[in-house]
Amino acid sequence: MAAGGNHIRVGILGCAEIARKVARAISLAPNATLSAVGSRTVEKAKRFAAENGFPETVKIYGSYEAVLDDPEVDAVYVPLPTSLHLRWAVEAAEKKKHVLLEKPTALHVGELERILQACDSNGVQFMDGTMWMHHPRTHKMREMLSNPSLFGQIKSVHSIFSFSGGSDFLENDIRVKPDLDGLGALGDVGWYCIRSILWAVDYELPKTVTALRVPVLNKSGVILSCGSSLLWEDGKVATFQCSFLANLVMDVTVVGTKGTLHLNDFVIPFGETSASFTFATESGFTELVTGWKPLPSEHILATDLPQEALMVKEFATLVGGIRDSALKPDEEMAYN
Repeated sequence: MAAGGNHIRVGILGCAEIARKVARAISLAPNATLSAVGSRTVEKAKRFAAENGFPETVKIYGSYEAVLDDPEVDAVYVPLPTSLHLRWAVEAAEKKKHVLLEKPTALHVGELERILQACDSNGVQFMDGTMWMHHPRTHKMREMLSNPSLFGQIKSVHSIFSFSGGSDFLENDIRVKPDLDGLGALGDVGWYCIRSILWAVDYELPKTVTALRVPVLNKSGVILSCGSSLLWEDGKVATFQCSFLANLVMDVTVVGTKGTLHLNDFVIPFGETSASFTFATESGFTELVTGWKPLPSEHILATDLPQEALMVKEFATLVGGIRDSALKPDEEMAYN
């Protein structure tokens, strides 16, 4: 066992910008250690390590294969472009490395099924990199939505995530390149909107999904802005809008027969150490209809670790159970 005792030793495949954030999260998680980083060239990996202050114990490799072949790497974080996820996630699973895969996980469901099958057949844990799911605020909101006396039955969900990419982003970022991340805004920011809707309805799939007309595409046909409506058998409805062309917003509204939940920073909280949401139950008006009664309540959830570190901590806990206690991978983490 390498230094770090029972820590899960994590390797990173690639030097994407998001890998900086997750590398920090690995260092903050109490049960994980950054063990290795690999890039297409050793020079790029060295530069990435130096720029992010990695300790000298982190091994530097000039290929992804070298990270996967390292016997002192228990798991890998894969922040590569989506078009490369199938190859490297499957290869990681076949090398018995547990897989933390950046979102969107695949270009289509067929690729994701192949990734999940590889993880399942090799007995390794799979988790996608949706960080907000691991924040204590998310667990508290789930608790309140599941309370029929507070919320009643769910009737609608509305989610929006947009940011203004700017001219350089819209020309050069991998998320607008058809050969790298062909899903564009739908795969990047739309992923979060869809996840928030499915999370709110406890992962019940809708009966129909209808794309809103006239999505905005770039000259290569990659989506820059789009939206959709969803309908369930029992009449629940949902909408989402995602865009690289509008000001930063991360809103979710969930409406039930008795309650309403609002939050304005669901993907990345306004601050690292706490996050809030508002919840209203049996809302009405004052006698002269000059205000609301009762007013929505604000709920603030503090955390000692940022949500990305909580994600790594949970991933490492699952991996540790498999490695040290012969437990089986948690399938809910793969399918939710």
